[in-house]
Amino acid sequence: MTFQGTIGKLAYLLGVVTAVAFVAAYVALDALEAGNAGVINGMTWGGLFGGLVVAVILMLMRPENPAVLMTIYAVMQGMFVGSLSLLFEAFYNGIVLQAAFGTLFITGSMLFIYSSRIIRPTPTFNKVIGSLVASVMMLYLISIIFYFFTPFQVPFLHSSGPIGIGITLFILSIAALSLISDFGFIESGVRMNAPKNAEWWGAFGVLVTIIWIYIEMIRLLSKIRE
Repeated sequence: MTFQGTIGKLAYLLGVVTAVAFVAAYVALDALEAGNAGVINGMTWGGLFGGLVVAVILMLMRPENPAVLMTIYAVMQGMFVGSLSLLFEAFYNGIVLQAAFGTLFITGSMLFIYSSRIIRPTPTFNKVIGSLVASVMMLYLISIIFYFFTPFQVPFLHSSGPIGIGITLFILSIAALSLISDFGFIESGVRMNAPKNAEWWGAFGVLVTIIWIYIEMIRLLSKIRE
């Protein structure tokens, strides 16, 4: 495992997500102009749940060569990100560019903080962040179940008031700090001469977190602009 190899694989996965997102946004725009909401919903939810299924398969199987499954995950997430971004852009002009720059700023800041050793990915730090991430994912899962099967919503999670903005800021902070754990995994893998396929897992971890940061950033900006 090397830093260069991990960065190369991350660039590849991010490239797939970006390319598919542009295509998905173009298709979603046509569907929006035609009044065909089913296409947009299909890409958004299909990309989200498809990516989730692939991620679960990866975590359970831990294949020796995860490149194919991770590429499929990137395609699914590209569909999700592209169609969702188009919907937000339709309501809030310029929000996608703002969210993209915000994501780059947070990622760069976390890399600086990590490389400066301001925050270290100690075992305790990783356990706390891991627990918080699991709690947030459970909260979102409950929210999705409520959305599909009940007339209710998780209180404040999607609201644009001060509490709703505060919750999104807190979740965004957890997502940003998750990058510290991701960087720590990569550095320790290189230092311990981990197998070459560990580069894929390091790149995958960073990819998942960057997508999460982007989604939280676009949600935060939409709440503020509301």
